[in-house]
Amino acid sequence: MTPLALFPLLYSVSVFPLTYTVVSSITTPALLVAKVCTLQNSFQPSFVADGDYVIGGIFPLHYNQEMPDLNSTYRPPPVKCNGAFRWAQTMRLAVEEINQSPRLLPNYTLGYKIFDSCAYPLTGQRAALAVLNGLSEGNSPMCSSVSPLLAVIGESGSAQSIVVSRILQPFRIPMISYFSSCACLTDRRKYPTFFRVIPNDDYQVKAIAQMLVRFNWTWVGLVRGDHEYGRFAVQGLMKELQGTKVCVAYQEMIPLLYNHQRALEIMQVDTLNYILHSSAKVVVVFSAEGEMTPFLRDYMVQNITGIQWVASEAWVTASVFTGNEYYPYLGGTIGFGIRKGHISKLSDYLQTALYGCSPSSSSGSQMPPCSGQESLLEQHSAYMNTSSPRVAYNVYKAVYAIAHSLHNLFLCQPGSGPFQNNSCAQSNDIHPWQEVTFNIDGEEVDFDLKGDSIPYYDIINWQRGTGGNIEFVNVGLFDGTKPVGEELVIQEDRIMWAGHQSEVPVSVCSASCFPGSRKAVRRGEPVCCFDCVPCDNGKISNQTNSIECTFCPEDFWSNKDRTACIPKKVEYLTFDSLGIALTVISVLGACLTLAVFAVFFYHRNTAIVRVNNSELSFFILFALTLCFLCSLVFIGKPTSWSCMLRHTAFSITFSLCISCILGKTLVVLAAFTATRPGANIMKWLGIKQQRGIIFSCTLVQLVICAAWLIDAPPSPSRNTKYERSKIILECSVGSSLAFWCVLGYIGLQACLCFILAFLARKLPGNFNEAKFITFSMLIFCAVWLAFIPAYISAPGNYADAVESFAILASSFGLLFCLFAPKCYIIVLKPEKNTKQHLMGKEKK
Repeated sequence: MTPLALFPLLYSVSVFPLTYTVVSSITTPALLVAKVCTLQNSFQPSFVADGDYVIGGIFPLHYNQEMPDLNSTYRPPPVKCNGAFRWAQTMRLAVEEINQSPRLLPNYTLGYKIFDSCAYPLTGQRAALAVLNGLSEGNSPMCSSVSPLLAVIGESGSAQSIVVSRILQPFRIPMISYFSSCACLTDRRKYPTFFRVIPNDDYQVKAIAQMLVRFNWTWVGLVRGDHEYGRFAVQGLMKELQGTKVCVAYQEMIPLLYNHQRALEIMQVDTLNYILHSSAKVVVVFSAEGEMTPFLRDYMVQNITGIQWVASEAWVTASVFTGNEYYPYLGGTIGFGIRKGHISKLSDYLQTALYGCSPSSSSGSQMPPCSGQESLLEQHSAYMNTSSPRVAYNVYKAVYAIAHSLHNLFLCQPGSGPFQNNSCAQSNDIHPWQEVTFNIDGEEVDFDLKGDSIPYYDIINWQRGTGGNIEFVNVGLFDGTKPVGEELVIQEDRIMWAGHQSEVPVSVCSASCFPGSRKAVRRGEPVCCFDCVPCDNGKISNQTNSIECTFCPEDFWSNKDRTACIPKKVEYLTFDSLGIALTVISVLGACLTLAVFAVFFYHRNTAIVRVNNSELSFFILFALTLCFLCSLVFIGKPTSWSCMLRHTAFSITFSLCISCILGKTLVVLAAFTATRPGANIMKWLGIKQQRGIIFSCTLVQLVICAAWLIDAPPSPSRNTKYERSKIILECSVGSSLAFWCVLGYIGLQACLCFILAFLARKLPGNFNEAKFITFSMLIFCAVWLAFIPAYISAPGNYADAVESFAILASSFGLLFCLFAPKCYIIVLKPEKNTKQHLMGKEKK
C-alpha cells in the first residue's frame, strides 16, 4: 500500500455555527442558529504562526493548575498554571525545519496554533476548542469559512487525549499523540482518527510484569494517577500478572487535581502509610509527571527511604527529577522509557527561546547573537538538557508524520492511489486512518492498523551523577517485535538499586520456603503470603518455594532435612547385640544339653538313668539339642530356604521333643499302674510301642509341615507398613492356617502331656518323674501362651527375636525341669542313685 495522508482537508466538513457556539462558555439554544459571530472568550497562553496549512498543538506547557471558582455567576478567569514548555518548542522547531526544507512540501508552508492543556482534561477540552476556532474574532475562520486546521499534535496524557479526540472526531481531524499510551485508545470504533508515536501500554505492562517475575518481586504495591492512563495500565498489569507468582499488596491513587493538604491527608492515612509499613518494598507507579511531582515532594517530606520504585514511561525520564535532592529517596528507580532520538537543532532553538538571542552566527537570523555569557538559571537547566530527548523526539516525529502524509497526498497520481479503484484522496473523500511510513534520522516511523507505533522501550535506571544529581542510565531494552521470552534484555551488573545497593532488593510477603518444606497459603490472604511447613516423613521438596512435598519411592525414605530420598534402612535379625546374645544363649543351651547327654551316657547303667528309660531320655536330649540349635536359623538375612527351615525345623524338633516326653509320661503312668494286682498295661508300652508313639506323633507334624511347604511355604518378604522409614526383611508364614496348625499341634501335645503327668503326680516313689514333667509342661505352655501376643505385635526382626526367645526359653524350661534333678542326684548324691531308694524301699 502506498503511504498516504493521515488526515483530511477540513473543507470537506461544514458545521461551523455549532462548533463556534460550543466554544462559547455561556451558550444558549438561541445561539445555535445565530448569524452573528461573536468571540466570547480568549485562551492564553498560546503560540501561533500562519501557514498554508495549520497544525494544532496541545501540550501541558504547565502543570499544577489551580482551577477557578465555577459558580456561573461571572465569567470564569483563566486557569492558573505553573510548569514547562520544551515539547511545544520542539513542535515549533519541526515546523520551521519543514518550511525550510526544499524536499518536503517545497511549495507549501505549515503554520501552527499551540495551546496549553495544563495536563488536565477540562483545560485540554478548552484548548481543543480554541484550536478549532481562532484567537480573536478577526482571525476566527469558523465564523466565516472553513478551518484550515490540518491535524492536531497532542495530547500528553491519555485522559486529555480521550477528550480532545472526541471533540475532533466529528470534524474528521486526525490527532497524533506523542505521549498518550493508554491501551483504551486502540479502539478504532471509538477513536478512528487517533494515532500516536508512542507504544500503547499493553506492551509496557507486559514488560513490567516480566521484570517483576525476573527479579522475583512477588509482593508489590501499585500507585496510579486518577485518570484512564493509570486505570487501564493497572488493569492490564493485573491481567499480565495472572498465572505468575506476583501479588499486589495494595493499590492507591494520586488525586488528579492535586491539592497539597488533601493529598497529604490521603497519603498519610492511606498511600504513604502503606508504603511506609507494608512489606512490599517495590512500588510500581503509573502516573504522569504532573501529579508525580507534588506527590514525590510530599513523599520526601515524610522521609521514607528504602522503596524500589518501578516507573512507567510517563515519568521515568522526567528531567524535573534530576536534582540532587531527589537521589536519597528516588535513587535506583528503574522503569521503561520511550525510545530516545536526536534533534540536532533543539538545543540552539531552546536557547533562543529562553534568552532571545541566536546561538548561531548566521546572517539570516533576526535575533541578536548570543554572547556566550548568558547565565543558565537552575530552573531552566532541565529544559536545556537535550542530550537524549524522548518525549520531545516523539513530538518531532509526529510533526514530520503530518508533513510526510501531506507530501504523499500531493504526490499521489490517479490510478496509483491507495483508495478504491486506486484513486487518490479527494477533498470530499479523505480517509484519515490510512498508514504513513517514513524514515527520520535512521529510524523508520510506522503505524499499525490500530494507529500505534512499534513497541520499543529503553530500560532506565536512576543513578547518581558526578555532581550528585540523578542521571538516567540505559541498562537494557524491551523489544516487542521479538519472539515471546526474548523481548526483555537487562544488564543487571549495571543496575544500581534503591539505597545505592548493588544487590537486587527483596520484596516478598513471606520469605522463601527452603527445600525440605512447602508453602501453606494463609486463609483469606493472597497466595504470596504463606507459611513454610516442613515436609512430613517420607516426603521431600528439593526446590525453593515448593507448593507440595512429593512422596519418596517405595524403597526410599526422606533424609533428615527432607530434601532428598535415600534408600530405606534394611533391618532384620542380624548378628548385632541382640543377635549375638541369642546366638550365645542358643549355643550355651545346646552345650548344656550335650553335657547332660554325656553325663547320662556315662552313667547309663545307674539306677536313675535305667529307671527313667534311658532311650527316651536320650531322644529328648537329642530333640532339645536340635531345639536350641534351630533358633540360630532365625538370625541372619531371610532367604527362601532359611524361611522354610525356620518354622519347619522348629515345629518338627519340638514335636519330636514333646512326643518323647509324652511317651515317657505314658511309661511312668503305666509303670506305677502295673504294680497293682491284675494290671497288664506294660506289655502295651514296650520299647517298640514307645518308638511307635514317638514316630506317630512326630509324623503328624511332618505331614502338616509337608502340606504347608507344598501349598504356601514361608518366604522372604519386605515389610514397609509397620515402620515406613525402614524395610524390615522377615519371613512371611505363607499359609497362616498351616502356621497356627503347627503351633496348635505342639500345644495339643503339650496339653496332653500336662494332663497325663498331672494325673500321675501323686503316685508313690522317692523320684516320681511325673511331677517334673508336669512342671516342665506348665512352663512350656506359659512361654508359648505369652509368645502369641508378643509375636503378633512385634515387627520384623523383633518378631524373629521373640520367636527365637520363646524357643530358647521353652527349651531351657524342659532341660532344667526334666534333667536338672537327675543330674543333681547322679553327680552330687550318688548314694541315692539306687533302685531301692528310687522305689522307696530303702532301709531306714
